[in-house]
Amino acid sequence: MKNFFDEGFASMKYILVIGDGMADYPVNMYGGKTPLEVADHPWMDKIASAGICGTIQTIPKGMDTGSDVAILSILGYNPKKYHSGRGPLEAVGVGIKFKTNDIAFRCNLITEENGFLKDYSAGHIETKEAEKLINFLNNKFGKKDEIFFYKGVGYRHILILTGKKFSEKVVCTPPHDAVGKKISEILIKPASKSAVKTAEFLNRLMFESKNFLSNHPINLRRIAEGKNPANMVWFWSPGKKPRIPSFKSRFGVKGAVISAVNIVKGIGACLGFKIVKVPGITGYFDTNYEGKADYTLKTLKTHDFVLVHVEAPDEAGHLGDFKLKVKTIEDLDKRLVGRIMKNLKEDYTIAVLADHATPIQTKTHTRDPVPFAVYSTLIRKKDYSKKHFSEEEAKKSGTNLQGTRFMSMFLKLGKHGKWGRL
Repeated sequence: MKNFFDEGFASMKYILVIGDGMADYPVNMYGGKTPLEVADHPWMDKIASAGICGTIQTIPKGMDTGSDVAILSILGYNPKKYHSGRGPLEAVGVGIKFKTNDIAFRCNLITEENGFLKDYSAGHIETKEAEKLINFLNNKFGKKDEIFFYKGVGYRHILILTGKKFSEKVVCTPPHDAVGKKISEILIKPASKSAVKTAEFLNRLMFESKNFLSNHPINLRRIAEGKNPANMVWFWSPGKKPRIPSFKSRFGVKGAVISAVNIVKGIGACLGFKIVKVPGITGYFDTNYEGKADYTLKTLKTHDFVLVHVEAPDEAGHLGDFKLKVKTIEDLDKRLVGRIMKNLKEDYTIAVLADHATPIQTKTHTRDPVPFAVYSTLIRKKDYSKKHFSEEEAKKSGTNLQGTRFMSMFLKLGKHGKWGRL
């Protein structure tokens, strides 16, 4: 692909705002409406009304419904070709230096109770407490050049396995898809004979972690305070170090990423994006929306493309909390999207979309197409009919895309003011 800087491509500023898990299903209790339909989001409505609205299929058939798969697709990278597992992408996001043949697993701190997986996030344990537990686990189980735990953010951490005796060919259950299920029914299973010992080792390690973590002072205090303890680890989505061509080599655009979530930062790092550190971002409801907006504006002075990711709607979906999800969408709109659009003086092209749906009813990710809206200052439309950005409005538009087509069309809109592939 030619470098579009040579054709004035870089004079346009691009902002891609992802509201993680923002899409949903209609809920009878709320008049058969989705959180997006109930929420007041004038800035998203402006983008949809003045620009282009449609749906995008971000999860290819047969692949897991995670943000890692969806965001790769949105950015123009076929997940079936470039996705090697969530674990290694998050490891890159954490900044772990691991070898080509090392195996990286996502490692959740969870709450186990009476043989059931009670809470995939251990009560959304804070990073300071989690770090002490991760260090404790390394003291108990860590072995040089074999097994090591790495601190992430909150309940999200990484396990690295080193050595030829381990295999990544195992089948794991994402813990957010298994709340309320018996642990014995969702243990790691080998996908090949070479992985039998790896599966046995990891399952044993998870059970042994409960024996040690249950009586840790941090968990005893959490129980006394009425909080869910982080009394077990859960391993999932393994893989080896990914090899992905940079975004600039693909599209000729210098990019950056703003997110509190390591999987998103890891994808950005693999694509050659600058990882922008913003004070006070948490990956939760209390994240610093204004800070994300302000750092987006600052970063656009030196970069042409910024991916801004907000995790909060997804967390509300996993909790099954409709009102909270509405609030996260409204915060995203007014405190982030609006703040960017009001203060960006250059020509710009902005998109707002979900990566996947996390419906209130299911409390987990689905592979449904998600709504998107795109606006560019280059657009010259005659019909500015008012749209309320939502799943239903996006469906009515008749614009339905496969995930990997989106980025090329988004960039072309910023180059020519016309919607289509580069």
